Amino acid sequence: MEAIVLAGGFGTRLQSVVNDVPKSMALINNRPFLEYLFDYLIGQEIHKVVLSVGYKREIIINHFADRYKSISIEYAIETEPLGTGGGVRLAMWKIDEPRALVMNGDTIFKVDFKAMMDFHLKKKADATLALFRTKDTARFGTVKVNPSRRITGFIEKSEKASAGLINGGVYIIEKHFLMDSEFRGRFSIENGCFETYFDRRWFYGFISDGYFHDIGIPDDYQKAQNDFATFKD
Repeated sequence: MEAIVLAGGFGTRLQSVVNDVPKSMALINNRPFLEYLFDYLIGQEIHKVVLSVGYKREIIINHFADRYKSISIEYAIETEPLGTGGGVRLAMWKIDEPRALVMNGDTIFKVDFKAMMDFHLKKKADATLALFRTKDTARFGTVKVNPSRRITGFIEKSEKASAGLINGGVYIIEKHFLMDSEFRGRFSIENGCFETYFDRRWFYGFISDGYFHDIGIPDDYQKAQNDFATFKD
């Protein structure tokens, strides 16, 4: 499998504690977050990553160059903000396989990628989203699936806490699907793709109970300092 990692965001919600580097390069116990993510990818036998970069990209490029341990790194450079969807589509041009594993550069979700790929291929999906079960979906919104795990809807974020499945930010996406003509320019992979086309295309949810952590807000960034002290690949 080849992976695309979205590392071009501004990290607006994290500016109060991290404002001099891209969010994916925020230091966790004196190591950039991306290093922890790459170590996990190596453990899952991922050896090629395309980094979709934009904001302060030179910091990422200067740190990693074209390799991190056994991972070869290529860059899809956004000369203007393209959103998460545009960033993935741009990176797809550098993917050799017919599909790619896609993830956010500010989140670790310990999914069994091989099992997820087997599920994706069995379902003949256009896209498979890794879903995480939580007691509080308020911050993330909820993903609805039917008994066969086909995605049937999305519920927006809410101030009311409730249990359910959330989008874990890890996807397998067919290259031919995202190269369709309607996906051009700047768009969100979540709103402009998944939430718009779920009733017309074959999107499935792969449910995982693996460790999940998003450093997108200051409280969770601080929590990562403790969690990752004992982080294992």
